[in-house]
Amino acid sequence: MIRKMLVDDIDNVVKIEEIVFNDNWRREAFTYELCDNPFSHYWVIEDNSRIFGYAGMWVTFDTAQITNIAVLPNFQNKGYGQQLMDTILHQAITDKCEFIALEVRVSNLIAIKFYQTNGFIRISTKKAYYRDNFEDAFYMVKALESEIKYDYISD
Repeated sequence: MIRKMLVDDIDNVVKIEEIVFNDNWRREAFTYELCDNPFSHYWVIEDNSRIFGYAGMWVTFDTAQITNIAVLPNFQNKGYGQQLMDTILHQAITDKCEFIALEVRVSNLIAIKFYQTNGFIRISTKKAYYRDNFEDAFYMVKALESEIKYDYISD
């Protein structure tokens, strides 16, 4: 089941971060995202009340930015990452975003393929983006097919 992340979920999410990522977010970052950042949306995926993955994004104007998607190793390759991605994409379209973007380590070939499968294309490379080892990141973007209708005023 996927549901909105709660403050009570942060300890479990931080544990997932520590397992999945080298350059992981701390508790304070997630607290800020849930309590103080009006642009953020975060979800967890759980089974029998055990959280095994999460995802987050920011929405500003017409663009969504994926901040993180993580699934514990024992639950990977079972479609849960795709369920989280579908949740993010649905929210971005609901919020009338025209584009969704993300950064991914150039060495994370599995994630890159996952994003490409979901329609993201590589736009540029951000040099030394990751602070743990100064690894580059690919900046990837996907145009969203939404129901946005524009009204133009003519003279």
